[in-house]
Amino acid sequence: MKLHDIAVVGASGLVGRKILQVLEERNFPAGKIVAIASEASHGKEIAVSKRTYKLQKMTHDTFKNLEFAFFSAGGHVSLEYVPKAVKDGLTVIDNSSAFRMNDDVPLVVPEVNRPDIFKNKGIIANPNCSTIQLVMVLKPLDDRFKLKRVVVSTYQSVAGAGNKGVMQLEKELHKAEGVHTKSVFPHPIAYNALPQIDIFFDNGYTKEELKVIDETKKILGRSDLKITSTCVRVPTIGGHSESVNLEFENKFSLHEIREILSNTKGVKVIDEPKESKYPMPIDSYDRDEVFVGRIRTDDTVKHGLNLWIVSDSVRKGAATNAVQIAEELLKGK
Repeated sequence: MKLHDIAVVGASGLVGRKILQVLEERNFPAGKIVAIASEASHGKEIAVSKRTYKLQKMTHDTFKNLEFAFFSAGGHVSLEYVPKAVKDGLTVIDNSSAFRMNDDVPLVVPEVNRPDIFKNKGIIANPNCSTIQLVMVLKPLDDRFKLKRVVVSTYQSVAGAGNKGVMQLEKELHKAEGVHTKSVFPHPIAYNALPQIDIFFDNGYTKEELKVIDETKKILGRSDLKITSTCVRVPTIGGHSESVNLEFENKFSLHEIREILSNTKGVKVIDEPKESKYPMPIDSYDRDEVFVGRIRTDDTVKHGLNLWIVSDSVRKGAATNAVQIAEELLKGK
């Protein structure tokens, strides 16, 4: 088996560490793995699963003789270094929002729009975590009944803000003395819910909400789709949840909906409300499936449906999706 030398940029972060873990779990045919972090972390070691990685800082020679690079160090790092990696001949899978809406950069969830992977010019964008789990469920339903309108409200874990978000919640919950962390949220998150993720724009939407809207349209190839979003940060760590209201062009039955989703790769239906069985973020922790439940009709419109979707934002919402993209590249068209 041919081995492929790769770089993981942002290796010490929440997603970077998870990428290293997922590479090992899925037996990705990696040869040399270069773990890249900030200059302050240069020379330090991190243990992930059964391996130890020595962190390196970024240099002009970092990407020489490598084949893939996974970037998860923020948009500013991606904007500066992704073009350099591509120039050195690498294929980059970027987890930031830096290139997602560029016309010549495919935005990919392999189960949804795999062919787009092979349209890349050196960069493939990994979608927003909330978008990934949403389109995993929307795609097969859109194919069958054609979506007319989507209303999605997200309940996003602190893990979506990285290590600092998790640390802030832990500090507030346990009132840990001596733990000094800069607040990453505009208000306390413990015992709270914040209807703001990222900055606000003049139209009243946050950057996160517009990501969900614009990315969903791009991935589904539905620029005509009517979709609106409200994104909320909640004090959970395990995963993101979404309340989704759909309106279709065509008639459907709940049996058809459940059958389609049950047969969709990567989607798991948990929908036995009388037994209090439905997806919860605590159950999605460190799992790759996208869970869906609370499936019921919305009788206020002609062809309406309500769903509840849950997924681990760090795994399928980031790391696993990125590794899957690389796996599909190796399989080829």
